[in-house]
Amino acid sequence: MQIEISKRLQKLPPYLFAEIDALKESVKKKGKDIISLGIGDPDGATPEHIIKSMAKAIRNPEHHHYPSYEGMEIYRKAVALWYKRRFNVDLDPQREILSLIGSKEGIAHIHIAFVNPGDIVLEPDPAYPVYHIGTVFTDGESYTVPLLEKNNFLPDLSSIPTDIAKRAKLFFINYPNNPTGAKADLRFYNDVVRFAKDYNVIICADTAYSEIYDNEPPPSFLNAREARDVGVEFHSLSKTYNMTGWRIGFVCGNADIISGLGKVKTNVDSGVFQAVQEAAITALGSSKQSVKKIRQTFTKRRKLFKQGLDELGFRYFDTDTTFYIWVKVPGDIDSKTFAMRVLEETGVVVTPGIGFGRYGEGYFRVALTVKEQELKEALQRIKKIK
Repeated sequence: MQIEISKRLQKLPPYLFAEIDALKESVKKKGKDIISLGIGDPDGATPEHIIKSMAKAIRNPEHHHYPSYEGMEIYRKAVALWYKRRFNVDLDPQREILSLIGSKEGIAHIHIAFVNPGDIVLEPDPAYPVYHIGTVFTDGESYTVPLLEKNNFLPDLSSIPTDIAKRAKLFFINYPNNPTGAKADLRFYNDVVRFAKDYNVIICADTAYSEIYDNEPPPSFLNAREARDVGVEFHSLSKTYNMTGWRIGFVCGNADIISGLGKVKTNVDSGVFQAVQEAAITALGSSKQSVKKIRQTFTKRRKLFKQGLDELGFRYFDTDTTFYIWVKVPGDIDSKTFAMRVLEETGVVVTPGIGFGRYGEGYFRVALTVKEQELKEALQRIKKIK
């Protein structure tokens, strides 16, 4: 029997990270220890009070059955209270909030709700790959919106042709940004709302890194005037509370868009385990101290690594958000060749910019998700090939 994968899967770009993983294993076999600065997975433990909440909730028999796809009402109320405290945004827990099995799940599924074959999806580049993958899986057409350093990695809305904008169904934006660490302000978000109203485009704002910053808290897209008329915002507890493995997030905003995504979810998943929702309620309603501690950890690491890059003569995009640093590849080599060379010669894993799209070429991403001593060691190793 000959097994042939679908044409949709065949359309996916080559999985660059599989090559990196293979080389990483090869380097390990040679006896070299690996320092991975490639994955956006915080190394810190989930705060203890959240773990204790989960331990108690998991013993509750009421949580041993199918959950509701939209999420427990008390969880959605906790999200609404958190949004009010953090962003001063009022949300209706019944109509404007939906639980997600991590924000990635909702980002991948929203295409199914609104994109028909041939519809255009406006996708930033460089970007989180799932924006594009969802388009491929729904037979939509991707239109790349470049994020360029000269524009502080914000999209130039005026560069999008009118005929493209009129055919677009979704427009993904992501600030604080992965992979660049760029920030957006309310002026930009207000411009995005006007663009969406002019062309009847749904805005999908990915704000997973809103709580990782040094000084000024980034705004929510929903802080923009009339933002709820045109879009939704995806959020996750993963980065804020060191809960990447717990798989819980939410989407909030326009009630009709929430309803459309909810119809997809009711057919393809069974919701988030209720004990995890209980733990998430504890996280969202708890003291700010644990979040502040996580934030301070990344602030120290960012300062340390930037100083090291300065000493080595690397140029990078200077930002104080996310736990990523977006660094220019030195010399004339491409980002993949550079990343492979760094891994093979030093055992340090960095992510080539081309993995985030063609406008990521010329850069590599560093994830500050290891201890300070390992960051210092990584810099020392990279120094040898600079």
